[in-house]
Amino acid sequence: MEICKDAAVKGIGTPDGEELALINALSRRELGADEVYTFALRLCDNDIDRDFERFGDETLDQLAPLFVGVAGVFDHQWSARGQTARIYRTQVVGGDGTLTSDGRPCRYLKGWAYMMRTQENAALIAEIDGGIKREVSVGCAVDRVLCSVCGGELDSCPHEKGEEYGGQLCCGVLTGASDAYEWSFVAVPAQRKAGVIKSAGGRTEAEARLGRKYLKSLRRELVRLAGIAEQGAGHALLEKVAGKLDEEELLGLIKLYRGRADKLLAPEAQLGYRREDAPGGRGDGAFLI
Repeated sequence: MEICKDAAVKGIGTPDGEELALINALSRRELGADEVYTFALRLCDNDIDRDFERFGDETLDQLAPLFVGVAGVFDHQWSARGQTARIYRTQVVGGDGTLTSDGRPCRYLKGWAYMMRTQENAALIAEIDGGIKREVSVGCAVDRVLCSVCGGELDSCPHEKGEEYGGQLCCGVLTGASDAYEWSFVAVPAQRKAGVIKSAGGRTEAEARLGRKYLKSLRRELVRLAGIAEQGAGHALLEKVAGKLDEEELLGLIKLYRGRADKLLAPEAQLGYRREDAPGGRGDGAFLI
């Protein structure tokens, strides 16, 4: 699952000896300090964002080494021509007493990037220093999105993001970082929380969210119908089984159990009008006086 989150930029300027050594580890030739401009980025944190998702603490630690060497582009256009800078160092920052919106210790992933001091980059460097270019969004991939309430897969658990359960706000915990593939300067100003742009499996986040809701609705319908048709099966067992099925399997079982449920719930006629079924041809004889 691909994830994009907002970040912020802060200009630094000329690197010192230690920073320059890290930069030269990525360059093809030895660069001088006067050739390079550096700046810092707040890449992502563990607070709940506007989409009711957050990075897990372990996920931030996993992302830190993955972002080293990752190039920056413009507006998520993956083109070598648009590459402007490259991250050369990262660090997970925390422990200053700041809390997340749900009361956990706040941690965030900070990155340091460099670009060449060329005529082409002069305007961009000036905009960073002037606070004009401040927003970027970062792209990464995670393995799973877990429910903060029950710890299960959010796609298949009964909880909904943004809803409260026993006073606890449900959110998706982005878990298991597997790739960090880009960060991008964007024109859209940073929002209150991270998560202006997202994508999942090549689709927009809106489409992905609709897909998750669709599968969740299918699983709920299967559990409901199977509970009617298989009254000996426990609700928890049915939910567990439904959570492992894909769309085709869910639709097939829903069709099967709907037919069984319809037969079980079909109302029985209280009066009969088939005269040929009555003894001696006297239909509804029991109701005659």
